This record gives sequence, structure tokens and C-alpha cells, in this order.
Amino acid sequence: MTIRDCSLGSILVAATEKGLCAILIGDEPKALERDLRDLFPKTLLMRGDESFDRLAGEVVDFVQTPTCEFDLPLDMRGTDFQCRVWNALCDVPAGATASYKDIAYRIGLPKSVRAVARACASNVIAVAIPCHRVVRADGGLSGYRWGLERKRLLLDREAA
Repeated sequence: MTIRDCSLGSILVAATEKGLCAILIGDEPKALERDLRDLFPKTLLMRGDESFDRLAGEVVDFVQTPTCEFDLPLDMRGTDFQCRVWNALCDVPAGATASYKDIAYRIGLPKSVRAVARACASNVIAVAIPCHRVVRADGGLSGYRWGLERKRLLLDREAA
């Protein structure tokens, strides 16, 4: 685990042997670390070594420029439904958006719009699982775990 600064505030990057398990964004590094401990209460958290710092640098670069290719492995921790939603989100290209209803249709459960919204809110791998690309049916911005201003910035960067 490591915490860095970026244009969106502080960013915490954490990984398991399988891949990135958390990319958290916020204003207070200590709060991000508490959030990570809450997410993984039975896990011994360790600070990253030089190799992990390079990986974290790649993540920060991606957050700064979300239109570049992201090919780092992810360790998605969620229900089968959540993982289906998150995988569908990964198919939404940079610069594009999809509605919660669109995602519900993509996973074959068109009546699960609210559950899709809950899955987006449960995502702890910011930007790599691009829940910021999900908007209301009218195209307006709706909730984002890390704040609407960050969502707007990410979408603006991708559209540029």
C-alpha cells in the first residue's frame, strides 16, 4: 500500500498478489488509510517497496491521464453481480458514458438499475473500474463515491 498526491487529491493504491484491490481517492491520507483498513479488516497492511512504488506511479499516471491504456491486473472483491457490473463498466471506452440502465441491459438484467447504482457505489478501484463513466438516463451527473467534482474532472479529461 502507498499513498501519493495527484491532481484529484490524495490517492491510495493497494494490491494483493492477484492485482490492484483498491484505488481510493480523497482529501486526507489518514482517512484513506482508515478506509482501507475498514475494507480489509483481517489483512495485514504493509507499505510498498520500490517495485510497488513504481506500480503506484503507473496508477497515478493513469489517473492523471485516464485515456491511456490501463493493463494492470485487478483483484476485484465483490459479489458475482458486482463483478459483472464492474466488468461491464470496463467495456465503456474513455470519452464515452453509459447510463445505469445501459449497464443493466449490458449485463442482461434490465430491471436491475438500482442494483447497478449500488454496485457502482461499492467500487473501491477508482478510475481503473470506471464508474465515473456512468451517468443518469438524461446524461446528467449523479453520485460518485469520490465526489462529483472529481467525476466531472475525470470525464472532462477523457473527453479532451
